[in-house]
Amino acid sequence: MAHHIFEPTHYHTTIGSHSPVLEVAAGDSVSTTTVDSRGGDASGALVTERGNPQTGPFLVKGAQPGDCLVVRLDQLHPNRRQGYTRGVIAPNVLEPGFVPQFDDLFDDDGEYIQWTVDTDAGTAHVAEPEGLLAGFTLPLEPMVGCFGVAPARGEAISTATSSMHGGNMDYRGFRQGVTVYFPVFVPGALFFLGDGHAVQGDGEIVGTGIEISFDVTFTLDLVKGKRISWPRAESDEYLMVAGNARPLDQAVQHATTEMVQWLQQDYALSARAAHVLLGQAVEYDLGNVFDPAYTMICKISKSVLARLA
Repeated sequence: MAHHIFEPTHYHTTIGSHSPVLEVAAGDSVSTTTVDSRGGDASGALVTERGNPQTGPFLVKGAQPGDCLVVRLDQLHPNRRQGYTRGVIAPNVLEPGFVPQFDDLFDDDGEYIQWTVDTDAGTAHVAEPEGLLAGFTLPLEPMVGCFGVAPARGEAISTATSSMHGGNMDYRGFRQGVTVYFPVFVPGALFFLGDGHAVQGDGEIVGTGIEISFDVTFTLDLVKGKRISWPRAESDEYLMVAGNARPLDQAVQHATTEMVQWLQQDYALSARAAHVLLGQAVEYDLGNVFDPAYTMICKISKSVLARLA
């Protein structure tokens, strides 16, 4: 098992079967960097086009369609002191006809709020406009907004959206220490990563978290011959499944169905037992509700599973 250090020279705003930037073996780890959603690097310089640019893809030797790619998020660390958010809640999250009345001015981008990110203190606060939320700080909760694998049939899917391959899911539970599982659709899997957030509320309802560039380390592994349909994840506390679709009820259906199958296949529950258990113990989190596809997370506590006979 090797540790690779990779310095990106270009990025992608689609996730697809692009030429790999690095080939690794199953079990290898990679340390690299990401740019923010507008293409800004660790210095703040715009080095690529905007739109959740992705670092990668990383090819895993031996990965074939029908396998499962295992991605452990070992380190997610903001690497500069300035981030930004949008300052307007998406209209689809508010009642039709509700028009907010703002009495302040924004910068030249029209509606962006600038934040100071203090990684030493582990906090973020509004820097501009001055006085907005004066004295208020948020604890940092670094997470990755957009990541995944190349989809099947040569598709290249915009990093603005998500599907079975992953993509722009913006779920705040995709944080350091979590392991994520993706279905493999093409030889080598072709893994992409980007869109780091220093903090983000559920749903990414303003269309951003605190967008910032990251130093990242991840480990890539394989489970040969294990077929899954939707991205799965595992933390110390939970099993999680991401369903990505619009309308939101379809995302719920994808996530819940995948969780039922996971419990039956890996936890030896009968169909009836899985249904009864989830009926009283399931939890749901909201991922992205801003982008073309919404994300719903179906999860179950490992403490519940530990009580099963």
